[in-house]
Amino acid sequence: MIFKGLEVSQTGLSTQKYRMDIVASNMANANSIDDNGVPYRRKIPIFQEILDKEQNRIPLSKVAIKKVVEDPSPFKLKYDPNNPLADENGYVQLPNVDPLREMVDMISAMRTYEANLTAFNTHKDMLLKTIDILKV
Repeated sequence: MIFKGLEVSQTGLSTQKYRMDIVASNMANANSIDDNGVPYRRKIPIFQEILDKEQNRIPLSKVAIKKVVEDPSPFKLKYDPNNPLADENGYVQLPNVDPLREMVDMISAMRTYEANLTAFNTHKDMLLKTIDILKV
């Protein structure tokens, strides 16, 4: 029970790292089209609360990635009649990745990661000071 606080912070760190990986993947594929001419679809992580209930103890909530879904928003259209992937009207479908939105998501994930790291270090320092008190 004494290390549960560290465990809760660790799950937050892991999920935010995974979220940053997904945002990086979205940014890297902002202009990607597969071999069949289908544009890349933005990925979105879905988080899940995991309630850790031990008998006669305070329940703790951890976090995990439940699944990663594709963003159903429509693809961007660009008028480029000379492109070989253009439709009969001259429009080319591009990925639905908005770099500005991805940067906001990345900053949010970084701030949340830092908050979890601060909570982890604070809990660790409290444990070390408790050990020092017990030594005396």
